[in-house]
Amino acid sequence: MKLTRLLSALVLSLVAGVVHADTLVVFAAASLTNALQDIGKAFETRSGHTVKFSFAASSALARQIEAGAQAQIFLSADEQWMDYLAERKLLAAGTRTDLLGNSLVLVTPTDSKASVTLKPGFDLAALLGDGRLATGDPAHVPVGKYAKDALTKLGAWQVAEPRLVRADSVRAALVLVERGEVPAGIVYATDAAVSPKVRVAGVFPADTHAPITYPAAIVAGQDTPAARAFMQWLRGNESMAVFTRYGFSIK
Repeated sequence: MKLTRLLSALVLSLVAGVVHADTLVVFAAASLTNALQDIGKAFETRSGHTVKFSFAASSALARQIEAGAQAQIFLSADEQWMDYLAERKLLAAGTRTDLLGNSLVLVTPTDSKASVTLKPGFDLAALLGDGRLATGDPAHVPVGKYAKDALTKLGAWQVAEPRLVRADSVRAALVLVERGEVPAGIVYATDAAVSPKVRVAGVFPADTHAPITYPAAIVAGQDTPAARAFMQWLRGNESMAVFTRYGFSIK
């Protein structure tokens, strides 16, 4: 552990001492917002570089990179959208790494008393009443795809599909629950943890959906010493402690 910290510090000091300060543009899944903002500030202080984040659904960010957006680093909330860029030769060779994991939860506004055991046959219709269910659009937003898989496995997708509010990111789905515009939503556990306006009504068993994995990589043509230093920083003990504090699991 001490050796890892020393190596991270050495990389940062070499970059800061030999290379002029750069501005790194990091495209990252919306669910990473709070943790990466903390990590970015620490990296800026230690390295002298500036980090600018763009947070959105992984699908939107991947397509922006495909269209030529000048991002140096991409962090996705699933493997599929990182694969999408890899298939198009848009990732720097050898830089992809699986960074984090997460879990999937059903949330309700804090004034709700609902508590649900998410198992086959659970009564989603009763939970929703006359309302709707918010999550990411399953057509392209990772949390929505995980949600669809889980609801299908539990036999509830037929009820959920016609009542689904298809948000453009997990944070947009979270806001709908926070505002009481829907009685329930499906988000990541880490999103629920940062909001005082929602409560976890149930946790989806891990075997109801594909493993939630956050890969990170440098974008093709952007493999600079500063980008390498930031990737190293993401893997360092200080950053891992931040991710853990926000509820992510470490790969």
